[in-house]
Amino acid sequence: MDEIIRIEDRFYILATSSKVSERVRVLKRGDSFALFDGTGDVFPVGLGEHGLYHEGTRFLSRMEFRVEARRPFVLGSIPRNQGSMVMVHLTTPDIDRPGGVALPRETLHVARSLLLREGAWHQRVQFRNFGLSPVAFAFEFDYEADFADIFEVRGVRRARRGRLLPPELTPEGVGIAYEGLDGVTRRTRLVFSAVPASVGPERVRFEAEIPPRQTAEYTVSVLCEIGDRRPRAEPYAEAAERTASEDLSRRAGEPHLSSTNRHFNGWLARSIGDLRMLLTPTPHGEYPYAGIPWYNTPFGRDGLITALEFLWFRPEVARGVLSFLAATQADRLIPERDAEPGKIIHEMRQGEMAALGEIPFDRYYGTVDATPLFVVLAGAYEERTGDLPFIRSIWPNVERALAWIERYGDLDGDGFVEYGPHAAGGLSNQGWKDSVDSVFHADGRLAEGPIALCEVQAYVYRAKVEAARLAERLGDPARAVELRRGAETLRQRFESAFWCEDLASYALALDGRKKPCKVRTSNAGHALFAEIAAPARALRVARALMSHEGYSGWGIRTVAATEVRYNPMSYHNGSVWPHDNALIALGFSRYPGLPRTIVEKLFSSLLDATGFSDVHGLPELFCGFRRLPDESPIRYPVACSPQAWSAGAAFLLLQASLGLSIDASRRQLRFMRPRLPEEVEELSIRDLRIGDGSIDLDLRRYPRNVGVDVVGRRGDIEVSVIK
Repeated sequence: MDEIIRIEDRFYILATSSKVSERVRVLKRGDSFALFDGTGDVFPVGLGEHGLYHEGTRFLSRMEFRVEARRPFVLGSIPRNQGSMVMVHLTTPDIDRPGGVALPRETLHVARSLLLREGAWHQRVQFRNFGLSPVAFAFEFDYEADFADIFEVRGVRRARRGRLLPPELTPEGVGIAYEGLDGVTRRTRLVFSAVPASVGPERVRFEAEIPPRQTAEYTVSVLCEIGDRRPRAEPYAEAAERTASEDLSRRAGEPHLSSTNRHFNGWLARSIGDLRMLLTPTPHGEYPYAGIPWYNTPFGRDGLITALEFLWFRPEVARGVLSFLAATQADRLIPERDAEPGKIIHEMRQGEMAALGEIPFDRYYGTVDATPLFVVLAGAYEERTGDLPFIRSIWPNVERALAWIERYGDLDGDGFVEYGPHAAGGLSNQGWKDSVDSVFHADGRLAEGPIALCEVQAYVYRAKVEAARLAERLGDPARAVELRRGAETLRQRFESAFWCEDLASYALALDGRKKPCKVRTSNAGHALFAEIAAPARALRVARALMSHEGYSGWGIRTVAATEVRYNPMSYHNGSVWPHDNALIALGFSRYPGLPRTIVEKLFSSLLDATGFSDVHGLPELFCGFRRLPDESPIRYPVACSPQAWSAGAAFLLLQASLGLSIDASRRQLRFMRPRLPEEVEELSIRDLRIGDGSIDLDLRRYPRNVGVDVVGRRGDIEVSVIK
């Protein structure tokens, strides 16, 4: 049995079996998601995270389909429409009754279709009798609803819970309700298309008789109701038609990419499908929720990095992220939420525990890097789109973010941004590596705060550079000069304080006594992404990251294998994260003195990793063990999949490899020393929009460069290739 315990401020999952991983199927729509196995069942296996969730609560913790009390055999389980539907093909085993076999195996084909709408999970079960005689059988659904908050599923044990109300049982459906401590009644309602033979508090049973070569169809809808808000129990065919129409509309205007490598095509398709799945409507635009199952909610850092990764391909994602984060930017001090004026949010949660304050994450600001990254994304978005009116509308938010950096971010006035004391129940480490043991010294001692992380200073530098360019664009040259001066001062101080000659890299962090944490980590690669690193030192950092100790064969490890806390199975101290590698690859591409072959190497490594996945995508992370011939990457047992910034890795790696940049105000598309991994011989890009025009390109790999042909152009767009 699996147990989940709390250690300090982290939730640690004590697992005696791993997550079902890629055999788990995922559907998501809006604030709802469903996790189930390859048969379509919600089943308490692995880490027990299966279920139907809505607004932070699990509304269905079990739903098992049986024919004559037997679990059918799986013939195939196929995601459809890039994640909006799952089709499961089943057949029954031999089913015995007194006197012989009543239903021989392989007689009955069962097609089980599962579709998720906002707050409603629809299932259609179609039976086809391929026998020559009529078949009569019973089938049933066993169900439970525990109304667990996502944090309960994740690990928190609550002192008190609300109460389950008596179930409502009728021939038309079932209602299971929970009265929360927050005064809100949450109800799971099951609605049937046919009258069942019997209905109980945990099981509904149907009886069917199907003539030879004929088909019968049944549907079950599971509705998530909160208070007076009730989704509509629409017919399955109507729900499927509306979903398909919405998905088609969301794809409108999206560029089309294809290559000669089927694995790469599969990776791109999965990544785009994951992005569409995770993009969630909000009052301020669509926002990419961070990941499933644990992070199906807005995260500031994750949304910002995801938007940067997809920026050249889908810049409208960045606009939605900037709009949402500007609207939720902190405007006052709230210590119990780690909120300070100008600070960008870390995460937002719904559900009973957040409403009651049992967790501080209803609107939580415990992140040190989201605020500078907000400014970085604003600058990058304007360059990609030329959308100066939008930037003007959020410029006050940009200035408030810059003010936070100077006033609240620099806790001790030394010119660096640190994090220190945190809210009770909040995160003790507030960078992207937020495990309790992720910031340490060479001897393994945990660093004491206030802590100034390497990559955070790099982000602040980039934020000031981008803000200076925006200030000029908005007609404030004096502010631009001030920001550039501040960026240069920070760059010099960073080089002096963080460079460690004995590491040939930058320190992970400075602790509260300004002692560097002399540990080789992937954090140093983010200094190249932000271009704060001096060129000569950038080359040495790249060599360290791509050394035998830093590079696993599948990607760059978060912590080098020589370090005392290195553990390839840890969350942050030796694992490989796709988004981390993509940001580092972009950093490599920004320094002309670095060989482009190292970008190709990272690209190929992660592309190879997708070949071992039945869905062609990359999870949140995988273990950092050394790559061995004919072996797949070792999975991290509780990694989220899909995860937004892992989905974006393919697009940022492609941008890095091609040296691709877009300046919409100048209507320029540039390729700087373009390369492609040897697995991708040809790549086509169609309908890449720049301003009010668009362009079609064919790219072909050669031994030392890439040829770029313009095969279609609508509007005045300049294309330059620098080799």
